[in-house]
Amino acid sequence: MEPMREEMDEMLEREGSRAWIRLLLLFLLLAVGFIMSLAVGRYYIPVSEIFTAFTGGQVPDKTGQVLMVVRLPRVLAAVLVGGAMSVSGAAYQGMFKNPLVSPDILGSSAGAGFGAALAILLSFGVAGTKGAAFFFGLFAVFITWLISRRFGKGDDSLFLLILGGIIVSNLFQSLISLVKYAADPTDKLPAITFWLMGSLSKAVMKDVQVMLVPFVLCTAVLVFCAGRLNILALGEEEARTLGINTGLLQVAVIVTATVLTAFCVSLCGMIGWVGLVIPHLARMMVGPNFKVLLPASLLLGSSYLLIMDDLCRSVFAVEIPLGIITSLAGLPFFLYLLTRQNKGW
Repeated sequence: MEPMREEMDEMLEREGSRAWIRLLLLFLLLAVGFIMSLAVGRYYIPVSEIFTAFTGGQVPDKTGQVLMVVRLPRVLAAVLVGGAMSVSGAAYQGMFKNPLVSPDILGSSAGAGFGAALAILLSFGVAGTKGAAFFFGLFAVFITWLISRRFGKGDDSLFLLILGGIIVSNLFQSLISLVKYAADPTDKLPAITFWLMGSLSKAVMKDVQVMLVPFVLCTAVLVFCAGRLNILALGEEEARTLGINTGLLQVAVIVTATVLTAFCVSLCGMIGWVGLVIPHLARMMVGPNFKVLLPASLLLGSSYLLIMDDLCRSVFAVEIPLGIITSLAGLPFFLYLLTRQNKGW
């Protein structure tokens, strides 16, 4: 089995030589998107004033207020959420060896949505809503794991995880409907509905600071597992033969991806398709080597969500919920992926 592992490493190394150049281009794309996202909006800020503000120069008070208090936290939140959901989706697709897997496959998004809806119904406030969303996102995945442990055996464990995630997702979606039915239609119900559609409009710098540490730690864990995910692509039996603790790898991926997803949903609501579509696009650009694919997914996902959020707050007079835009953009691309299903993924 050792020659097989060496042959695989050599193949991935050859494929990844050009991929690192594309990775650099993706980083430059994110840098440009970051600056342009700070500039665009109903109140346009020239790029020169942005650089002046960041270098300590004098800018108009209104410009400084809009840039530092309103726009910068929102742009940073888009970078973190887009990157977190995309890298989680790529890791999940590799672990489950399934191109249709997304970060909410184990029920974390539905659980977080129920937590937020319940908190809004009970008037917990902004902090309470985010805390409840995060807690119930983790709790939903814990229930999914319990189901797989109770009924799954051997190689069926991953299959039972997906089935358990479907069960838990539908359970919490039903509970969300129940909360909406019980909510005041003139006050609570609109707030719950708007939150579930997803938006970065209420992001503040404290949210970014709270999410930054788990984002860095969880992403570092997933990148550290990249080589093992490459070997896992050969199959669980082959991976075990090559010395990979597949059970520990699965736990590491599930825990880190769940934490990232729960933080994302607690910060901005339910935003779909990012973690499903972006890893496919990144794989088309840099190949299947997870050592390059995970960073590429992170960079591309951040750039993608920046662009989507710019459209939400710039195209129309009234801001459109971010979840609607990502769904409308993700569906055509997913249909395109279906036309390539005979070419592999």
